[in-house]
Amino acid sequence: MSGETPMCSMDLREIKGKETNMADSYHGMSWYEQYIQPCVVELLGSALFIFIGCLSVIENSPNTGLLQPALAHGLALGLIIATLGNISGGHFNPAVSLAVTLVGGLKTMLLIPYWVSQLFGGMIGAALAKVVSPEERFWNASGAAFAIVQEQEQVAEALGVEIVMTMLLVLAVCMGAVNEKTMGPLAPFSIGFSVIVDILAGGGISGACMNPARAFGPAVMAGYWDFHWIYWLGPLLAGLFVGLLIRLFIGDEKTRLILKSR
Repeated sequence: MSGETPMCSMDLREIKGKETNMADSYHGMSWYEQYIQPCVVELLGSALFIFIGCLSVIENSPNTGLLQPALAHGLALGLIIATLGNISGGHFNPAVSLAVTLVGGLKTMLLIPYWVSQLFGGMIGAALAKVVSPEERFWNASGAAFAIVQEQEQVAEALGVEIVMTMLLVLAVCMGAVNEKTMGPLAPFSIGFSVIVDILAGGGISGACMNPARAFGPAVMAGYWDFHWIYWLGPLLAGLFVGLLIRLFIGDEKTRLILKSR
């Protein structure tokens, strides 16, 4: 027994070894790879996602109801994350970036650049959707801006739905793609499915935005800002809550040890 290495010591050495390897790998990356490339990918991915999402709303057939935008948003997000996620983490959503930063999966100094990239990507995607859409369809759909909430009485319900639905999306990201104990290869599609489920369930109440960049781009292109603040406050509160919940559940020390650095 005296010659055996205690299990706790083995685990500690393995963890320290993983941290050293990750740090060496990270420091070996160029400045462009660490900071510029991820932001460019966030801009590109956000533009593609929001272009497809807006177009699915503008061209939506009344016969399909919420099914067409739900499938378009969810499948597009899953595909884009699967394609580009290894470069930037595949956030494409300020609420997701906030939560991932809080749990240690994104460097704090990258949070604002990610947000800027996502918002500009949202404007580019919404602008492209406007360019390719017939003018009548574009304006009939309010440019795919969120126009569900029309009365003050709807605000509480819409805000509550946005918070809960975004929590599901952010949990799918943090636990499926960031936390090393629970992450898996099907994470992009789990994240996409969470968007599909959210839109089918809550699209008639709030529009099921779950993403300030998705709300911002179309609002700029259509000039439609009625109750726009809901689609910032709800998702960001959800991202904040989920990030803090995961930190409290895992603990600060464990968070640093088991969460992959992006």
